[in-house]
Amino acid sequence: MNSTPKTFEEWEHCITVKCGIPLTEQFVSDRIKALEDSTDTTTQKFRNFWGNAHYVQTLEWFRQAALRVSR
Repeated sequence: MNSTPKTFEEWEHCITVKCGIPLTEQFVSDRIKALEDSTDTTTQKFRNFWGNAHYVQTLEWFRQAALRVSR
């Protein structure tokens, strides 16, 4: 069953386990930079597909991940 993550933990599991992407400091930093760039085509596609509320939540989850990986 595919479902949209509702919590940081669900989102983290989706990224790290289901997608197999480690949340490294570089990856997280790059994604935050891209998500904060409204001219980035990937960000535009993400927002169009998932909607603004999920975009805002995802950016917050990346920021939360940044705090964890920078420790």
